[in-house]
Amino acid sequence: MAGADPERDRVRGFDAGATHLADVTEWYRWGPYVSERAWGTVREDYSADGGAWDYFPHDHARSRAYRWSEDGLAAVCDWQQRLCLGLALWNGADPILKERLFGLTGGRIDRGNHGEDVKEYYWYVDAVPSHSWLHWRYHYPQRRFPYDDLVAENARRGPFDPEYELLDTGVFDDDRYWAVDVQYAKGGPDDLLMRIVVRNAGPDEATLHVLPTLWFRNTWSWDVGAHRPEIRAADGDLVASHPDLGDHTLTVGTGPDGRRPDLVFCANDTNAARLFAATNPSPFPKDGINDYVVAGTPTVDPAARGTKASAWYRLRVAAGGTAELRLRLRPSGDVLPADPLGSAFDDAIGARRREADAFYAALVPSGTPDEVAAVARSAFAGLIWSKQFYAYDVGRWLDGDPAQPPPPPGRARNRAWRHLALTDVISMPDTWEYPWFAAWDLAFHCVAWAHIDPAFAKYQLRLLCRDGVQSPDGALPAYEWRFDDTNPPVHAWATVKVWSLDGERDTDFLRFMFERLGRNFDWWVSRHDSQGDGIFTGGFLGLDNISVFDRSNLPFGGELEQADATGWMGLFTLSMVTIAQALARSDPAYEAEVSRYLDYFAKLARAVDEKGLWSERDQFFFDVLRMPSGESVPFRIDSLVGVVPALAAAVITPARLEAARATLPAVAEFLPPTDAPARSHRVGVVRPLADRPEQLISLIDEQQLRGVFQRVADEGQLLSPYGVRSLSAEYRDNPYVVTVDSHHGSIDYQPAESTTTMFGGNSNWRGPVWAPLHYLLVDVVAQYADHIGPGMTVEFPHGSGQQKTLTDVMADLRSRFLSLFTVGPDGRRPCSGWVDRLQRDPAWNGQPLFFEYFHGDNGAGLGASHQTGWTALVADLVCGMRTVTTSDD
Repeated sequence: MAGADPERDRVRGFDAGATHLADVTEWYRWGPYVSERAWGTVREDYSADGGAWDYFPHDHARSRAYRWSEDGLAAVCDWQQRLCLGLALWNGADPILKERLFGLTGGRIDRGNHGEDVKEYYWYVDAVPSHSWLHWRYHYPQRRFPYDDLVAENARRGPFDPEYELLDTGVFDDDRYWAVDVQYAKGGPDDLLMRIVVRNAGPDEATLHVLPTLWFRNTWSWDVGAHRPEIRAADGDLVASHPDLGDHTLTVGTGPDGRRPDLVFCANDTNAARLFAATNPSPFPKDGINDYVVAGTPTVDPAARGTKASAWYRLRVAAGGTAELRLRLRPSGDVLPADPLGSAFDDAIGARRREADAFYAALVPSGTPDEVAAVARSAFAGLIWSKQFYAYDVGRWLDGDPAQPPPPPGRARNRAWRHLALTDVISMPDTWEYPWFAAWDLAFHCVAWAHIDPAFAKYQLRLLCRDGVQSPDGALPAYEWRFDDTNPPVHAWATVKVWSLDGERDTDFLRFMFERLGRNFDWWVSRHDSQGDGIFTGGFLGLDNISVFDRSNLPFGGELEQADATGWMGLFTLSMVTIAQALARSDPAYEAEVSRYLDYFAKLARAVDEKGLWSERDQFFFDVLRMPSGESVPFRIDSLVGVVPALAAAVITPARLEAARATLPAVAEFLPPTDAPARSHRVGVVRPLADRPEQLISLIDEQQLRGVFQRVADEGQLLSPYGVRSLSAEYRDNPYVVTVDSHHGSIDYQPAESTTTMFGGNSNWRGPVWAPLHYLLVDVVAQYADHIGPGMTVEFPHGSGQQKTLTDVMADLRSRFLSLFTVGPDGRRPCSGWVDRLQRDPAWNGQPLFFEYFHGDNGAGLGASHQTGWTALVADLVCGMRTVTTSDD
């Protein structure tokens, strides 16, 4: 019924071809674009040694102005992050206001025993793509927050010990905490309603100080003569004036006692006196409100003006009771209802919540269990809350700002990326642990985004490839710690997925991506196929510590020919074939591009067949070290490295294959004769279904596919109850050991956190289950099943005696991963581990967290706790092909 799903109607009206975010839709002008952490990032690091964590630690964050972006609790801002609205809290016991989330670092100061890790409990409860409805929840202790205890105990623990978490400190004992819910609803694209509900979960009456805060990002301290905006008091409200954004009024409601809160002001400028024993640029610096509330110091502006302002509510709440606050931000000239915080406010909140319900109800297939549908909705909510404002001009960062002292000479990080200048909103892996984009993560995000907001999915893929981001030589930036690192080239695959989910109609998007990804393809071939033989290198390739040595920094001579790098390039090549085929439907000129990429794929497939990455003895793919002496040393490690070659498969028409065979000798050699038996060639065409004209070409043949499946299907090796492990469990008691040139290396199965410091030690590819690789395997198994049909069966699980079709295998792998997030027969949600609060307490277990990776044996969530970026792929597994633009009305 028309109008029954207003959010869906909004999304369908988004402009997928817009080059600026605000041009996609007016609803994007305000959103949850404020990170949970800006301190400790590369952008804010102006040190000589590149120690980002230590140069700008948490202790500086309340006092030091950020150069590039802001952070806060439950904060929203405009699309250029000029004006921000968020929340600060104080329980009366802490030494500082709770203005941002605390966690341990990967540096020397406040280091975690497994690297960086947020030490707080918060949830992205709900959200929709237009940001017209957002819901965030946080649990704040009533006792003094144990900053020192968390630092000291985690410092005492080693890599073999579990992490010491906030719940372990006892600070939440007796339910002495505040449950804080923040909801935003939009009355229109620029009309933001903010509702704050606090619940005293404790046994006694208690006081909570709540400070909704309005502030400008500091854009004036870096250029000589830059304009300083202003926030001022006006009849009990706050008015923010900005030369580009105009005037905005924050209507401030009364507290539960009917009184207006105190309005307090300071400047979003560094407290240089506290940090550097220097003169302050303002007598009321960034931490002025903090010091005034906590210590009573005269550090707020008595003139009621500044660039940061808070409405200070003091809430006395009975045990088990709640209190509600209401505020409303909108352009000052807009006409509002007579009672903007009364019944019209209630109506808007209710309407937006109902719209969210309708929007998500239409996305899941009929018959989906409520719990599974809720998992998908929660994943989408986290994805939306992870949209972050990101600014980074590498050239200016290296050279320094005109109004600031020059940075120390010799800083080398990202020096080859001076061209990169970004100011945009980007989907981040995790708003605290990874508040910066990672290129291959982002590709997976876009697949999940395509279900709810295909315009944003396409905007993100274009962003990586546009001028000022993609390198002139074709490289894509990896991540801000090292833009010239190499991540798996999955962007062509993601382009095909997003285009398909959006109804296979946006050829302008395909054409742009094909041209830019063609440059990236040429870069890969020139840089990582050093011998020109189709066998690729690439280093760690996002899989961090998956090998016996650091693949990016081998401690000996030689070259590591990588099974996964070569497999990724197979997937890249066939994805380009798929895009070229789609474009050739309307433009025959692209037929030549189909042949070009088929020709390269034929050469690559031949190389895989001849260069020894496949072991006949072991029936699996391995990395092979080519020593300067000519000796070959295969690293016979059963891991996801050997699975990646199976991911390269694509559908192609026989006519195109025949055309390529007729003109390209490599293709003719690669393909068996037309009348040859289906299995007569080692690598190439997998037999088609009898009633379909297309054929499936792949990097591996059926024999090799069965070899890969023998590992994947074995519960003693790669198959866990919750997905495919990154490293075989066979190494639990029998590590793989190798000696190369007197260098001894070993690798053992580590199902939980890493016990090494390789790549910072905060991620682990030596056993856990990772969403992106598991998803890719499910995706390609579905493709094999569709084209091979029920004639091929495999024993699954291995040793069970059960023969299953590939369709059944795909369904099994899908359900294993989904089961991480649902309550099992034992009453546990596996991703929540053995944390009793998260398993049993209704106030804590309402929805899962979407972790970075998962324990290889029991499914407990590990690493970044809010990595709803690629882990949001679980929503794709729920929704299938249903999207906001393709599901039925």
